[in-house]
Amino acid sequence: MVTRQDALALLKKYNQEPFHLQHAYTVEAVLRWFAQELGYEDEADFWAIVGLLHDVDFEQYPDQHCQKAPELLAEIGADEACIHAICSHGYGLCSEVQPEHEMEKVLFACDELTGLIGAAARMRPSKSVQDMELSSLKKKFKDKKFAAGCSRDVIRQGAEMLGWDLDMLLDKTLCAMRACESEIAQQMQS
Repeated sequence: MVTRQDALALLKKYNQEPFHLQHAYTVEAVLRWFAQELGYEDEADFWAIVGLLHDVDFEQYPDQHCQKAPELLAEIGADEACIHAICSHGYGLCSEVQPEHEMEKVLFACDELTGLIGAAARMRPSKSVQDMELSSLKKKFKDKKFAAGCSRDVIRQGAEMLGWDLDMLLDKTLCAMRACESEIAQQMQS
């Protein structure tokens, strides 16, 4: 399996923008949280690596997102399961690889949602998710002008793939982001 050290080196080789790095750290931590929450503790490292690398090709190759990823992932010997998972998060948008495993469905659903929650947090006086209520997040979700680049359709589709209602997905992802917020802030400072 790919080590976090190798994954992080690859991520930083192709991504320098702080926003993209923060997003990668966030999705990594959120996927680790979900692995533990959903009973996949033994796979938590794998889930986290997939989360960390899911947008490895996006900054330098935005027009080839999820298409260039397998080539870049080969540099660190990523296996087929890792490549499939990473490519599946762009299903229907920039990839034909369909999410199959529960982790892939969580990644598909949470990628856009972590962006929406992060944008909502930056608008709060606290600049934090710690004091964000589900009701506040639901209002931001319904406001199509807020964080317009975060596809509500993809988030809804992800919830459906998981067999969850939208509130469940929003609540669980908000809980995951609360749990990892300070860890991500530390990573961004180092």
